[in-house]
Amino acid sequence: MISNCRVTILVKASPQPSKKHSETVCCAGIDEYGQWRRLYPIRFRQLSSNQTFARWNIVSCAYSPPVNDSRKESCKVHEESIKVVGKVTSKASKQSLVEAVIVPSEKSAAANGASLALIRPENVRLTWKVRTKAEIETARTAFELQARQASMFDKKLDVLEPCPFKFTMAYEDADGTHKKTCADWETSAAFYNLSKKYSVAEVLQHLEAEYCEEYVKTGLVFALGNIAARPQTWQLLGIFPSEKPKEASQLGFDI
Repeated sequence: MISNCRVTILVKASPQPSKKHSETVCCAGIDEYGQWRRLYPIRFRQLSSNQTFARWNIVSCAYSPPVNDSRKESCKVHEESIKVVGKVTSKASKQSLVEAVIVPSEKSAAANGASLALIRPENVRLTWKVRTKAEIETARTAFELQARQASMFDKKLDVLEPCPFKFTMAYEDADGTHKKTCADWETSAAFYNLSKKYSVAEVLQHLEAEYCEEYVKTGLVFALGNIAARPQTWQLLGIFPSEKPKEASQLGFDI
């Protein structure tokens, strides 16, 4: 059965090679009823220019129930139906959207049967580790293989260059201390964009200051999601600032 939804995007994870769907990106957000929606598979770099979207864009699409994914938020997107129909622009609307779905921890989200969550972490610390040549080469080969397997109808894409660093966030939530690898696409993109102008040391210093100081002062939010095959394992899918509203307000969208 095909249904339709309208989702404000909050999560856009890093592209991943997929044997079945080619290079895909897992995206997620909140629909017009305040419910989480996981949109997958989306071959993001294959989308047309008027279909591409970023965080806070409002996207409409058709979807079917996924065959091998029992998570209640998951939607098998019909890629050709994706349309960008608006954007949340005001601070108040962003705040109300976020605050409506904030939970104390991933554990509390899981206890309610959820597989996606937004939390406000405490005592945040960004660390990084240089990926080995073997790790980088393995990732590069996977993307190259996907590029070669693209159909004649797909756009020809540049092979994605794997990020040379593995970023990890250590933090606390209501149920304890955690340490997770960052799968946020914006983090890798920020590293590459900044490295065109600054040294690696300066880029890392900038990211640390932005996430652990500037965002914390503004109001830091983590987007978390579990893995279909291992639901007990939760990943860090997104990092962004969102100031806590001074007064409670109702869920709103700007179009």
